[in-house]
Amino acid sequence: MGSERLADELSRGLDAPICLTWELTYGCNLSCVHCLSSSGLRDPEELSSAEAMGFVDDLVAMQVFYVNIGGGEPTLRPDFCDLVEYAVSRQVGVKFSTNGTTMTPARARRYAALDYLDIQISLDGASPASNDPVRGAGTFTAAVRAMERLADAGFGSFKVSVVVTRHNAGELSRMLELSEGFGAELRVTRLRPSGRGATTWRELRPTAEQLTLVHAFLVGHPQVLTGDSFFHLGPLGDEPLAGLNLCGAGRVVCLVDPVGDVYACPFVMHPDFRAGSIRHTGGFAAVWRESELFQGLRQPAKSGACNACGSFGACHGGCMAAKFFTGLPLDGPDPECVLGHGERALAGLGAIGGSGARVTPGHGKPGRPVPVAFGARRLSQTR
Repeated sequence: MGSERLADELSRGLDAPICLTWELTYGCNLSCVHCLSSSGLRDPEELSSAEAMGFVDDLVAMQVFYVNIGGGEPTLRPDFCDLVEYAVSRQVGVKFSTNGTTMTPARARRYAALDYLDIQISLDGASPASNDPVRGAGTFTAAVRAMERLADAGFGSFKVSVVVTRHNAGELSRMLELSEGFGAELRVTRLRPSGRGATTWRELRPTAEQLTLVHAFLVGHPQVLTGDSFFHLGPLGDEPLAGLNLCGAGRVVCLVDPVGDVYACPFVMHPDFRAGSIRHTGGFAAVWRESELFQGLRQPAKSGACNACGSFGACHGGCMAAKFFTGLPLDGPDPECVLGHGERALAGLGAIGGSGARVTPGHGKPGRPVPVAFGARRLSQTR
């Protein structure tokens, strides 16, 4: 089956998601300025251990073979290792994302003893100078120490995950070298204007010139993973980047949050994209298969304002979340459209009296904004 036909089939939805993200907790010991879920404090209504294991059982019944676990910092849950081991014992593979701060030598050895487990260390720069202003003082050192401990434990290949910003876009080759030095794979993902990223996106997002260089880097390094984050860059090349190159929200991907609410994708944790709850009758299977929201997302996409653009087949209008959280219509251009249509649409929003950006309630620790500096540049971070 050709890639275009496969993408068309997948766009209509499947009986179970290919990629399910499970935000296990909002609790986090960091306050990254671009955090998608604005994490910080645990929700008192988090799924209990029994409910979480029951959810794993539901995934087994649906033949979901793989789940991405994130947060917050998921390893802060006291039952984290028990939940991972339970999922693996039920033949549900786990990849979990961590900032690395809890990676002790003993934990690294425990992880190394498990099959069907992948680990993703978050790192947003090739040095403390580019990483720490975004993730917090000392986080570069903590992440590298976690990599060392995984390597020492004989874990095998893991992943280093980078959110591409204008401050690290020129460091991707160094990040690749750093990752491969530990026998790890590099995974790069797109900065989205959701969560705390809604307030920092305009200052952190790569420039148009940098996005062209990012595209060239990805073309030249096919071993670098993207999670289909950069399909909006498709018009820059004659061939699409590796991946499905389509928005999988509610079609092949979704997110389950710490209290069991189900959203269309990890980047649209907003009431408009809440499809239901695994705590309700029928559980996750009923939400995935019967939700009106998901049924609507599986209908053929309308190109809207992009209809006259000859590149619609390459980018499919871009990222739904990026459009929604910047106030653009969902059938409009991606705000980072490489042909400039998004910039003009954003400028139009400003001309009629506002940015249109949407900000969702966060889970951060209360306090006043703390400035985060990149040299002479300052961002506002709440913690």
